Amino acid sequence: MTRPFRRRVLYIPGYDPIPPRRYRELYKREGADQARISGYELTFGARRDRTGFGWGVSSDIKGLQAESEIEVLVWADIVAGSMGQSILATYGQLARTAWAYIGTGALFRLMRLRRGPVLAALYPVVVLLAQLALALAAGAMLGWLLAWVTGFGLWIALPVLVAVTWTGLHLWRRIDGRIFAYYLMHDYAFTARDKGAYPPALETRLAQFSDRIATVLAADWDEVLVVGHSSGAYLGVSVLADLIRSGRVPQAGPRLAFLSLGQVVPMASYLPRANRLRADLRYLSTRDELDWIDVTAPGDACSFGLCDPVAVSGVAPAQQRHPLILSAAFTQTLSPQKQRELRGRWFRLHFQYLCAFDRPGDYDYFAITAGPLPLGERFAGRQHSPARITRAANSFIAT
Repeated sequence: MTRPFRRRVLYIPGYDPIPPRRYRELYKREGADQARISGYELTFGARRDRTGFGWGVSSDIKGLQAESEIEVLVWADIVAGSMGQSILATYGQLARTAWAYIGTGALFRLMRLRRGPVLAALYPVVVLLAQLALALAAGAMLGWLLAWVTGFGLWIALPVLVAVTWTGLHLWRRIDGRIFAYYLMHDYAFTARDKGAYPPALETRLAQFSDRIATVLAADWDEVLVVGHSSGAYLGVSVLADLIRSGRVPQAGPRLAFLSLGQVVPMASYLPRANRLRADLRYLSTRDELDWIDVTAPGDACSFGLCDPVAVSGVAPAQQRHPLILSAAFTQTLSPQKQRELRGRWFRLHFQYLCAFDRPGDYDYFAITAGPLPLGERFAGRQHSPARITRAANSFIAT
């Protein structure tokens, strides 16, 4: 009897402070839905290798069996540390981040690629400034009223203005779990604080990720699949570039594959000090040690849908091989009813790549991560999406 196809998946989240168990819960819930819709079997369980955090899944798809072990490469602690900002510090982040993108001209060049993710980046700026304006207006009105009633003038107006404004900003922050203004501000500020360069703590973590993948590649797997979502996609680029440069991909080992989902590469690569990322993009795009598929969707306002991350960053070499640019085609793979349910929930749509599709097409996250076909074979012979964008609007192309 032929043994099942064996895969190891290493998942790199985006800028996300939630504990990794939430990804396990999401995978099991959405995987069960996708299996029911698509007519295959998924069975969830534990991993044999208990290093790090993860889970196991086995599949039976059209009579072919596979076993996968999925591990989350965690950097949520770094994310959480960068989010521990006071209200004043967050408004300071707003000013510095706006200057990083506007002062360098990156914002206007990004608009030439996709307006959706740029508007998403402006969302926290606009919302936080609106919150400040409303809090100030409420404080000024109450201060003026009390000054007029009591006759104490500025002696009462100014303290009331400060107290009401500060209270108003605290109240706004308490409901940020519903509007995500502070969260997104921290996200973009983290990328922009060193103008595209990785901070030392993140560089150390990326080196650990490369070491972990190298260890997995030395084991008995048929495929080692690295998945990077959102900003985790460009972190995956650097991790894999380091891994291959160091000669740690065994020729006779498992096939190495990279699946980037909902990538926001230009938000980093268009900044002046993102030399490291641009060099990694250029290098990885030529390597035959891996298969690289990039999946986005124009309907995802938080990603640079169908933008070739190498080409649009202005570093595509003549011998570019990767990535293959494919669309998740939300308007076709989600029913009209599902699209109505998700309308306006742009943050949820950004995670749709990790969820079930009720009208599934070629892209199926669970068949890719748990099914019997390796990534390269699954998409062998495919051409880029016809709507692929390769226009290089970046003025910072030094590597």
